Amino acid sequence: MDALIEKFYKAFNELDSETMVSCYHDDIIFEDPAFGVLKGEHAGNMWRMLCTSQQGKEFRVTFSNINSDNRKGNAKWEAFYNFSKTGRKVHNIISATFEFKDGKIIKHTDQFNLHRWAKQAMGFKGLLLGGTGFFRKKLNQQTNHLLSKFEKNL
Repeated sequence: MDALIEKFYKAFNELDSETMVSCYHDDIIFEDPAFGVLKGEHAGNMWRMLCTSQQGKEFRVTFSNINSDNRKGNAKWEAFYNFSKTGRKVHNIISATFEFKDGKIIKHTDQFNLHRWAKQAMGFKGLLLGGTGFFRKKLNQQTNHLLSKFEKNL
């Protein structure tokens, strides 16, 4: 399944959300600190939204340490971009775990240091609030609101 994970991240680096989504099982469960838990079509639409938002901008993804068998896998990946709300440069370092079913990704969990991300993306405000449960809850609400708006326009 290493090739599937590699295909996913190569597509992300090229902002090719349709190829990314094709790596997902219809019953995908995605989870990360920014969005919380997304299931099915919502997970795919999140990647569509993120790829669309980065078109024509400085954006890059690297990946390494892919390790998988037919049931589970993991990888490290890094995203380099400018946060849209502040224009601040972000270098996010993520650990991903995967579960597979029918040759596709059925569960994808990304973990990263939300406090570190918030400090980079939002500066002093992120430094103060980024490590709190309040911040995570508020961020989840905002990202899911943006996703809902994006989905209405599909």
